Amino acid sequence: MNIKQTVKSAVFYCLIISLALNACTGKKRENKNEELTIGVMSSMDYLPLAVADAQGYFEEEGANVNLQKFFSANDRDAAIQSGNLDGSIIDYTGAALQRSGGVELYFTSQCDGTFELIAGKHTNIKSIDELKGKNVAIAQNTVIDFCTAMILESAGIEQDEVNKLEINKIPLRLEMLRNEKIDLTVLPDPFVTMAKDEGLPSIITMNDLGYHVTGIVFTKSAIDNKKEEIDAFYRAYNRAIADLQQLPLSDFQDVLVNEVGFPQPLVDKVILPEYHPAQLPKQEDLDAVNRWLQEKQLLPVDFDINSLVNPDFVN
Repeated sequence: MNIKQTVKSAVFYCLIISLALNACTGKKRENKNEELTIGVMSSMDYLPLAVADAQGYFEEEGANVNLQKFFSANDRDAAIQSGNLDGSIIDYTGAALQRSGGVELYFTSQCDGTFELIAGKHTNIKSIDELKGKNVAIAQNTVIDFCTAMILESAGIEQDEVNKLEINKIPLRLEMLRNEKIDLTVLPDPFVTMAKDEGLPSIITMNDLGYHVTGIVFTKSAIDNKKEEIDAFYRAYNRAIADLQQLPLSDFQDVLVNEVGFPQPLVDKVILPEYHPAQLPKQEDLDAVNRWLQEKQLLPVDFDINSLVNPDFVN
């Protein structure tokens, strides 16, 4: 083969490769899924999503996920109500209230993060049997209020046998515990780990009582129009759950610090929840939330708590 033929052959093969690459690139753009925007806040419920994002699982499964971080539950809820989010991590209490107010959202799975009742060191409280007459900080009509009520109920203590103080902001409740301004409050992680590191005792967890109180919701619009994207989201989510079940805590150090909000010096003390592959909310958890909200007259009497659940995406 002479030089002229060699050059022609090289040009020909380069052209074929270029066309093939362009075809593949064009096909990827053509089949690219719509964006799935999900509202999150720093919590252990967010960790599987943060891991899936960091590991590239969403992209690998064909889910174009935009995790939008919020620092206020009110801002997150407003974004859901305004249609700016396709989905979110939210507690059952808040979701039921939104749904009764006309916001069309549905739980597609439960989450595994928990809440813990933390006591001030000055109280010397060791068990939930010692709560009568204590000052307990809550955020009224929220998941914190619900958890507090269920803890008191499990101890056989009437709701009015403790002094409930309205303190909405979680960091402020922790600071008041440190300064002995309150006796107890319910907290999520990373605040639980911070409190324990300072010697504040954990009295009981919602997991101890058998409750799951949070889950992942998607709007009706997302469920109707982005089913493939949600299916892909859950494939990636379950891959992240498998990592959290099998890999050492050190593998998630960066995500725990940068996304979930744990202080760097405490990351080795983190205790992960017992994570499970995506599963639907349990009936007993929904019933407990419904009963509590009905007793407080926060839901219509004919509200169907099961209407909050969409079973199409997980087993």
